[in-house]
Amino acid sequence: MNLVNIDIRLFVVVSIAAMLLLFISFLLIFIFTQRKKLHYQNSIQSLNEHQKNQLIEAAIKSEETERHRIADELHDEVGAILASSKLHFHSIKLGAGEYNESIYNKARELLDEGIKKVRNISHSLHSAILQEFGLNEAISHFASKIAHESLVEVTTTMDPKYHCPMENDISIYRIIQELLHNILTHAKATKIHIISEYTSQKYLLKISHNGDGLTQQRFEELRFKRNGLGLKNIQNRVIFIKGELLFSQQGPDYHIDIQVPINQIKNE
Repeated sequence: MNLVNIDIRLFVVVSIAAMLLLFISFLLIFIFTQRKKLHYQNSIQSLNEHQKNQLIEAAIKSEETERHRIADELHDEVGAILASSKLHFHSIKLGAGEYNESIYNKARELLDEGIKKVRNISHSLHSAILQEFGLNEAISHFASKIAHESLVEVTTTMDPKYHCPMENDISIYRIIQELLHNILTHAKATKIHIISEYTSQKYLLKISHNGDGLTQQRFEELRFKRNGLGLKNIQNRVIFIKGELLFSQQGPDYHIDIQVPINQIKNE
């Protein structure tokens, strides 16, 4: 009788052990399958992100190449034509009469303005100040220029410790240009302030203004609309430098924060 009980107990133990072993096997297979599936999904996501970044990078480089091409044409061709036209109009002065004199003075005034604008566009497209003096000086110069031309008070407080690769400098500079253009065009601000902060962890750019600005929710709504191409370009540039962009309202003023991780900048 005892032998029978022992056999039964042994059978029960073996059965339970077999069931546990089977259960553990199924569990391990399930975990392995899920991990493999998760790894595959992460690989696909990483590949999509890589391809997306490549497309954005290609678009930005193409845009910069086109800007330089247009700058060369404006400076070498259009500028030369305007200068030549000025010389031809100069011959009007050789004629007689007050009417000819008036036409000459007006033509010279317009041509001088045209040549000046062509040079400004050329310099802006080439970002000569950015290449020669760095991002801080380029932003400060651009801010002073729009303040003078638009009668808007624009002030800057730039961190002198900032230094990044030229590729990121160009992207950040274009982002600032586009944001300031939007503020001047749509926000009707009279005061704009730009602050930069550089730490071991991140680079921050903050723009505040007293106009009609955007919140983050409104920005997300507008950038997907047909007429939101400028906002979409800004977002693409931020993605390219692996940064973050945040719109907010604090009291009566609106704020735009751009954050770029330093480790990403150094790895570029």
